[in-house]
Amino acid sequence: MLAKLSSRPAFRRCAFTGVLTLALLGAGLPALATADGRPQADLSRFYRQKVKWAACRTPDAPKDLQCGKVTVPLDYAKPGGGTLDLALARYRATGKSRGSVLLNFGGPGGAGVSELASDGKEFMDLTNGYDVVTFDPRGVGQSSPVSCGEGSDQGSAAIDEDTTESSDPKVVLKQLRKAAATCAKYSGPVLPHIGTVNASWDLDVMRQALGDKKLNYLGFSYGTRLGAVYAAQFPKKVGRLVLDGVDTLTEPLSEQGIAGAEGQQTALEDFLDWCVQDIACPFGTDARSAPDRAVHLVRSLDQDPVQTDFGDTFSGQDLVGAISQALYSKQMWPTLERAIASLVEDGDTRAIMAFSSGGTGLPHLGGGGGIVDAQDVPLDNLPAALMAVNCADDPDRPTAEQITKNLDGLRARYEEASPVFGRYRLTEVLMCYGRPRGTDYIRADVKNVGSPKMLLVGTRGDPATPYRWTVETAQRLGSSAVVLDNKGEGHTGYASSKCVHTKVDDFLLYGSLPASGSSCQPDSTVVP
Repeated sequence: MLAKLSSRPAFRRCAFTGVLTLALLGAGLPALATADGRPQADLSRFYRQKVKWAACRTPDAPKDLQCGKVTVPLDYAKPGGGTLDLALARYRATGKSRGSVLLNFGGPGGAGVSELASDGKEFMDLTNGYDVVTFDPRGVGQSSPVSCGEGSDQGSAAIDEDTTESSDPKVVLKQLRKAAATCAKYSGPVLPHIGTVNASWDLDVMRQALGDKKLNYLGFSYGTRLGAVYAAQFPKKVGRLVLDGVDTLTEPLSEQGIAGAEGQQTALEDFLDWCVQDIACPFGTDARSAPDRAVHLVRSLDQDPVQTDFGDTFSGQDLVGAISQALYSKQMWPTLERAIASLVEDGDTRAIMAFSSGGTGLPHLGGGGGIVDAQDVPLDNLPAALMAVNCADDPDRPTAEQITKNLDGLRARYEEASPVFGRYRLTEVLMCYGRPRGTDYIRADVKNVGSPKMLLVGTRGDPATPYRWTVETAQRLGSSAVVLDNKGEGHTGYASSKCVHTKVDDFLLYGSLPASGSSCQPDSTVVP
């Protein structure tokens, strides 16, 4: 999302790079000219793979979930160099399979394997015709996960009002550069090659390794950006493609941050209106004072963080990141209420950290490109990957002069958008400072795709991806885009609307597209 997080809650390295057994699949190898101005490269050895499936090694994985991996080049411009293994998981089709449908749960930074293991029941209808497959994108989850160690804290401290008003602006820039260097240190060689353009090429390698002539795909939130980029790069390889919770392809990260802060402030106020009806609400029972209580809790934790079971601290900005995740679905509200109550009453961070954590391990230095054990995925992988991908996808970088001259104004603008989420979103934007410039490809070239019809689902009350982004992206993609207007609430529609769920399944399974501009009314029961 924007700087967007996954549409659902979250959901050491090998010394060598594992390589899949290669098997010739015959025809279907791609053209050797790469996109985004990269030189021609021979990728044939990657396209001759075939996924070998086996039982998942994670102890709590469902017995019918299978795991595998696919190997991709670290750098598509130099495929003879290093490689990465990407973790895959699937539920097999219950009957005769027509191939696979690939799922991306959003983020950027959302791990697909753990998500399918925990919430796979939502997609079981699709096993009537497909193997339901997901993956951890490069830099995410078990696929060479990136981490910032203390880098995120350094970035947040750089724009803290209490520390910047009386200090030299050069200190702010130094902190941001230090944060970028810390992220690079802990993330390893994958960091310069992260981003949606490379992830799109990974998708095509997966498609071929799965034995599919066309990509059938269901992407949520950030996953819609990935799907749109794939359609632009590989229009003739698009099968049935669904984008739910449609991302922007044109707005700079700075504007996405404002939109995200505004949307999540509205979602927080909706949550608080619901929460105060319960005597156990940690923000009291007065709807008028609850928003101020929320701001006070965040600021008090920023001033005096609490200790976690891992020996580090949990700050107000950590709380904001966790709440950001939980607000995407009303079904999470009761769990969020209990988690915040445990934090406030007992100083227990375990429940609230479960919303924002991308893993369970402690930060460590990046290593080789092999699959990482689930327990070794760094705790900060989700936010670290989110920033890395968003920065890689955005060509804009604030200059040193802009940051030092406009920081107070930027801070005020973000605080106006949301007194709770403003600083967090601004940090995500400024953390791109000190990193290499991002690609122009998405903003400049992902338009008027020549693919078959694809279904775009926009939700009117979406707190993360405004409905206008669905309309704008559809116009940009051209005649291939068919829009379904979901008049409900929440981030994405597939899991929250029976109507959306049915129409998406009908398209993926039977090729039945709704008329562009048709709508889904809210379900009658939406209260948790």
